Amino acid sequence: MAADLSPIDKAKFAAARRAVDLVEDGMRVGLGTGSTAAWMVRCLGERIRDEGLQLIGVPTSTRTADLARQVGIKVVALDEAKWLDITIDGADEFDPDLNLVKGGGGALLQEKIVATASDQMVVITDASKEVNHLGAFPLPVEVVPFGWQVTRALIEELLDSMDVMGRQTSLRLNGQQPFVTDEGNYIVDLHLNRIGNPRQLALVLNQIPGVVENGLFIDICDKVIIGGTDGKVEIRDINEGTVANETIEFAEDENIFRDMD
Repeated sequence: MAADLSPIDKAKFAAARRAVDLVEDGMRVGLGTGSTAAWMVRCLGERIRDEGLQLIGVPTSTRTADLARQVGIKVVALDEAKWLDITIDGADEFDPDLNLVKGGGGALLQEKIVATASDQMVVITDASKEVNHLGAFPLPVEVVPFGWQVTRALIEELLDSMDVMGRQTSLRLNGQQPFVTDEGNYIVDLHLNRIGNPRQLALVLNQIPGVVENGLFIDICDKVIIGGTDGKVEIRDINEGTVANETIEFAEDENIFRDMD
């Protein structure tokens, strides 16, 4: 079944497979949201089935929670877990300092809360998400529905003074209606093309009334695992300043692929 995967799915799977090796028995694990994170959740479920691994999972969205339960992961709320050993999640972009843009799946608020409540955050991704400067992917900003158009106007006014290449914004839609997050908020996507000072932008965006959170993850990611289509992975540790290369081997008939039928 593995041979039937697209090259990009093979890369995502390789990164996810390597990341779950970091999970030890009894850990409290933050479970990210998105297509790459879904591979990670399935890989954890496989370890639970095959090895009897014991862990507690804190999901970052309702869809991740549903998948986690399906594969046998015990799911609890963050307030019950209190603090996490590790969070494994994807990213829409990452730069050389392992700063991230996240929120393409609309779960940025829970993702940031869970990541910052962890001893370490590990990002799993493929090489296409690496950029020299953040901003090519639209930056999500979660806003409360009340007065959202005013909030959007204030964001656009702020962008005039920021070091960015683009300043267009758009309300994220779900069909003809606004996309609604798990917390009942809207998302305004900022089409910036290039962000010159991500740290400054992250700070000032959150000062605007009506803004709940933004998708810039600054100094949160500790390690990124980049999967390749050939099963090779590159592991970059920002704290240790190390880069390691490994190869992930997997059988054609693994349980995880049968689950994808």
